[in-house]
Amino acid sequence: MTQPHIGVLQEKSLHASVKAWYARPQDRVEERVDGYVIDIVRDDDLLVEIQTRSFAPLKRKLGELTQTRSVRLVHPIATEKWIVKVDADGEPFGRRKSPKRGRVEDVFNEMVSIGHLVERETFAVEVLLIQEEVVRCYDGNGSWRHPEWRAYDRRLLEVVEQCRFEEAADFLKFLPNGVDLPRPFTNRELSKAAGVRLALAGKMTYSLRHMGALSVIGKKGNAQLFEEAEGMPAAESEVA
Repeated sequence: MTQPHIGVLQEKSLHASVKAWYARPQDRVEERVDGYVIDIVRDDDLLVEIQTRSFAPLKRKLGELTQTRSVRLVHPIATEKWIVKVDADGEPFGRRKSPKRGRVEDVFNEMVSIGHLVERETFAVEVLLIQEEVVRCYDGNGSWRHPEWRAYDRRLLEVVEQCRFEEAADFLKFLPNGVDLPRPFTNRELSKAAGVRLALAGKMTYSLRHMGALSVIGKKGNAQLFEEAEGMPAAESEVA
């Protein structure tokens, strides 16, 4: 019997389900390319990597692969999620809807690790807005904060929308236009105009700067002032 790749043995339900949903019949999965195991190889000229969590562990891998190959990084973000509780034997005994709702801007929580790669024509990011179940197991092996509950699995319920970003200008669509956000602007002004947390606004401007999409042009008090970099189009806020 053929043994599965190590990547298949380690992957969780969400990763496996997104890969199955994304793959086309002619694609090859879990294939080794240039020393790395790739989730999906499409037509020999596109490598698709699916990452459900932090991008940081992929920094070196993506940096090397994008020097010679086209790479698309696919990242699911849950706009709706349900919490499923199971006992130590895996039997479910509760399900509720989480009040937390993700949004496409949350991708910047991870882009801080790899923003510089967006300047490469060989790299693109695709966000999948999804509905998911988060499974928590009541077995006493959880974290220090919640010792009774262990994060057990994540399950894909539905893909709601796809958003692809192929160049720095695409990411500028996250910025509200000049009517709602003055130019130049601070992180606090971006936070208010975009309706995001201040910490996320800071990650947005950090990432956009490393993509070459934003420039720092001065300060307002102790806060840096940002505006679109020279040659970049003005933001039109087209991202849902």
